[in-house]
Amino acid sequence: MTVDWIEIHPDVCNGRAVVRGTRIAVQSVLEMLAAGDSVEDVLEAFPSLRREHVLACMDHAARLMGNRYSFERVA
Repeated sequence: MTVDWIEIHPDVCNGRAVVRGTRIAVQSVLEMLAAGDSVEDVLEAFPSLRREHVLACMDHAARLMGNRYSFERVA
């Protein structure tokens, strides 16, 4: 059984996606990785996370990007 480690609740972190049972935003994890930090760096910064949580954040972002988006010029 696969555990869904990402959850969204309107009353937690302003409705942002977080790692289940924490207030650690997926965005925070992804920003660290995008800045060049390693998974180990993320785990050191957030001791309550495990490697599978960081991978779940990346999977969540990949699934979101798999949706179709269109951009329209508004100005």
